[in-house]
Amino acid sequence: MIRIILADDHAVMRRGLRLVLEEQPDFEVVGEAGDGREAIALVENLKPDVAVLDITMPNMNGIEAARQISVKQQDVSIVVLSMHSDEAYVLRALKAGARGYLLKESPDSDFIQAIRAVYHGKAFFSPAVSRLLVEDYVRQLRNKDIEDSYELLTQRERELLQLIAEGKSNKDIANILNLSLYTVETHRGNIMEKLNLHSVPELILYAVRKGVIS
Repeated sequence: MIRIILADDHAVMRRGLRLVLEEQPDFEVVGEAGDGREAIALVENLKPDVAVLDITMPNMNGIEAARQISVKQQDVSIVVLSMHSDEAYVLRALKAGARGYLLKESPDSDFIQAIRAVYHGKAFFSPAVSRLLVEDYVRQLRNKDIEDSYELLTQRERELLQLIAEGKSNKDIANILNLSLYTVETHRGNIMEKLNLHSVPELILYAVRKGVIS
């Protein structure tokens, strides 16, 4: 069973989400919270697999709750619910430790898919968010008349980019590609330098914009 907690300050929203999730035979909602502080306490007490956090809550918002949960309970995967589809909010959520970013207007199927994706260590974004990120990236390239930095990457570096964005560790990547850990770390540094990225959340967003992951 995938054990889940829901945190949203609207009881009606929580009830609707619970109904959607509990239709899945392998999902179990083990707790509900009305704000970020309650969510943190629930995570500490119940040790769920996935925490679903509304981005806007009283007492403590979902971003700060995600940040504290990801520090204290690293085994808990986090999905952030939001009304905002712009890149700034997505990046804040990722930097706080979220692996999923879901718009509240998303269909039930996306919500279910997001839970399964983050549970298995993968990233998930609402398709509408992914489309906007891709369109914005293309617009930036066109307006600034600059070359696409993706073309600077070697084939091996592109393979690593996808695996990193999918949440694989350096050790996992070394095993998958039959490389030494040192070689993986070197490639990883080269990718970040070529793309002018400074963190894994930024790399994940770049991979979404390029359509490397969805």
